Amino acid sequence: MICWRILFSLLVALVQVFATAARTNTDDFVGLKALQDVWKNLPPNWVGDDPCGSDWDGIGCRDDRVISISLGSMNLNGQLSSDIQKLSALETLDLSYNNLTGVLPTSIGKLTNLTTLSLNSNNFVGPIPPSIGNLSNLYLLDLADNKLSGTIPVSKGSTPGLDMLVSAGHLLLENNRLTGFIPSSLGLVQTLEVVRLDRNYLSGSVPENLSNLLHVQELDMSNNSFDAMDFPPWFSSLQSLTALSLKNNRLNGTLNIGSDHSDELQLIDLRNNFIEAITQRAGYSIEITLVENPICNGGETEKYCTIPQQQSNYSTPPENCTPLPCDSDKTSSPTCRCAYPYSGTLVFRAPSFASFGNTSVFGSLQQKLLSKFWYESQPVDSVSLSNPTRNEDGYFVLNLQVFPSGEDRFNRTGISGLALILSKQTFDTPAGFGPYSFTANKYTYFAGLTAGSRKSPSSSVLIGALVGGLVLLLLLLVAGIYAFRQKKRAEIAGKKSDPFASWDPSRSGGRVPQVKGARCFSFDELKKCTDNFSEMNEIGHGGYGKVYRGTLPNGQLVAIKRAQQGSSQGGMEFATEIELLSRVHHKNLVSLLGFCFDQGEQMLVYEYIINGSLKDGLTGRLGIRLDWMRRLRIALGAARGVHYLHELADPPIIHRDIKPSNILLDERLNAKVADFGLSKPMGEQERSHVTTEVKGTAGYFDPEYYMTQQLTQKSDVYSFGVVLLELLTARRPIEKGKYIVTEVKQAMDKTKDMYNLEAILDPIVASNTVPGSVEKVVDLALKCIQEPGFHRPTMVKCLKRYRISWNLLV
Repeated sequence: MICWRILFSLLVALVQVFATAARTNTDDFVGLKALQDVWKNLPPNWVGDDPCGSDWDGIGCRDDRVISISLGSMNLNGQLSSDIQKLSALETLDLSYNNLTGVLPTSIGKLTNLTTLSLNSNNFVGPIPPSIGNLSNLYLLDLADNKLSGTIPVSKGSTPGLDMLVSAGHLLLENNRLTGFIPSSLGLVQTLEVVRLDRNYLSGSVPENLSNLLHVQELDMSNNSFDAMDFPPWFSSLQSLTALSLKNNRLNGTLNIGSDHSDELQLIDLRNNFIEAITQRAGYSIEITLVENPICNGGETEKYCTIPQQQSNYSTPPENCTPLPCDSDKTSSPTCRCAYPYSGTLVFRAPSFASFGNTSVFGSLQQKLLSKFWYESQPVDSVSLSNPTRNEDGYFVLNLQVFPSGEDRFNRTGISGLALILSKQTFDTPAGFGPYSFTANKYTYFAGLTAGSRKSPSSSVLIGALVGGLVLLLLLLVAGIYAFRQKKRAEIAGKKSDPFASWDPSRSGGRVPQVKGARCFSFDELKKCTDNFSEMNEIGHGGYGKVYRGTLPNGQLVAIKRAQQGSSQGGMEFATEIELLSRVHHKNLVSLLGFCFDQGEQMLVYEYIINGSLKDGLTGRLGIRLDWMRRLRIALGAARGVHYLHELADPPIIHRDIKPSNILLDERLNAKVADFGLSKPMGEQERSHVTTEVKGTAGYFDPEYYMTQQLTQKSDVYSFGVVLLELLTARRPIEKGKYIVTEVKQAMDKTKDMYNLEAILDPIVASNTVPGSVEKVVDLALKCIQEPGFHRPTMVKCLKRYRISWNLLV
């Protein structure tokens, strides 16, 4: 019996393979095949001829094009083939922390869509290809920790160079064997934010043209062979500079920190030079290190002449709880839960702080990591950081543990998502940390696996695999017959399961609806699962009717929206609504599971959202404290849901009643926009609708919509703006005759902290520790409620602005 089950599973897999045509672009496959031919230690699933369709590890695709190769820390051996140029759609190439050798091919300059090129920490030799200068979209160029030699290439005539990288933000060339002068034309790349040229053999003087790098934040040119010279005074005038390191050079004279130095400047490290004196502005707070300079021979400058702390026993403290004793392999999280964390090492290569005395920097990093994981909808409960040290290269090393939410371990999907976020450099570090890399520890505690299942394959499994191979020919013969029979069965099942197969057009008013994925329930089924629609199962009511909690025979909880007498639609209207709702699928929208059109009843069956509504959360009924970070995250989820309705639903939808009671919260407090019963579908070109009846909720609907009866997407934007104000204040929009929009506008003073709104802010919000966050959200809310409506942003722009603010705030 077991053998036949194995054969059946193999058969299904074969049919799926035959039904799926290879779809990877031919040139992209040829390019990957060329890499496959010269690399060793490749991921084991690099097999077949369809990398996109087969989800090769480390390969990211958009449609049929390969857009990313992320194979950092894979222990790859070999060279970088010149056929890399065939991957012309490539945007990310990350081969860092491997054992690749040879020269960098000139053809890499043909990958003009690249934004990230990370080849650091390998054994590449030879010159930097000047053709890299053709990569006008490149933001991150990381060639550090190799054995590259020659000069820094710059443009000359028709020959490109690195001074042509007009979009570059990070130029990381440290720890190579580069020689020659620093090109003065490098100062033309005014987009640069981080420049590392340290640990090379660069000579000459530091060109004054680097003073044009107005956006540079971290600049490190330590350990080179520059000519003896005075400390260049223009360094401290770089207005965005946070950290400057010129260790182990031949700087002499006076360190003159002018009166106009950057307000952002935090660190100047000039260890092992010939500085004899220092002049500075009174009241500054810059960390200056002058160890092994002549100035340290006197006693009056002792504070500059001690080596900064190189390690710390810091560890993320528990969050107002007592850590639990855990089993041997489990670890207590910051929220005092025992779990198996995903762990690894973060390495920051250009931090703007020299010591670890200020532990608040670790708290900001922890919060930003957590917010990034939440923003990407990862199943993360908490993040722990520990054991910060500075290694011999001056890099800042930190241990990271990420704890799962809900369960005590991650599944494979969760680990894959976390690894992708940390390896693709999409995490924007807090100010002062600079570029980073992440090396993960092996994770073996996947959800669903027992200790025994993590062992090596047993002999029975190997025998089963051999048997499967022997019957492969037989399976190929019967595959066609099986597929034919399955098709017939699907046709029969489709007829049986068609919820509108018996729909009577003469009674229902029109055509048979086309429903996707929604099940047709009988009245008796829903009556049974709600205990005859008992009051105990009633969880809400509105103009449409009552909402009941129900339990399906399989144990699944559902929410059943039952139309009351007099509010039922005509059959055609109901069919149209079901068609519309059955096509709407998004993680921030409540999903329609089915419907009932039986015995004169109209009911909609939705997924049950366990934590109620945002309204319940703000009023305290949930028993869950919605802190400021959770509110920001909820607003982001709601914005995504409305954006989907406006731009990605087919046809687009205007919600018409966005309010906290229609924003539900799942078990992880993710927002899900609900109640499309009032929604208005639009045609492809339609973005407004004249209606004879204004629908919505007082306080939330757009005044312009009320006056003109013209419904547009901007009406939803207005409602979203009011919801943002409610998140800030925890007040209903109309309370004791006062309108929240008017109150905020009257009280606001942009010259004061929190815009002078402390008196009307919810105390939970007013006490938040994220400077500038309240102001950012208020600004966005006021843009959403502008009048006339055409001044308001679209939901696309609103979401983009919110994402930018989220990244800045957390």
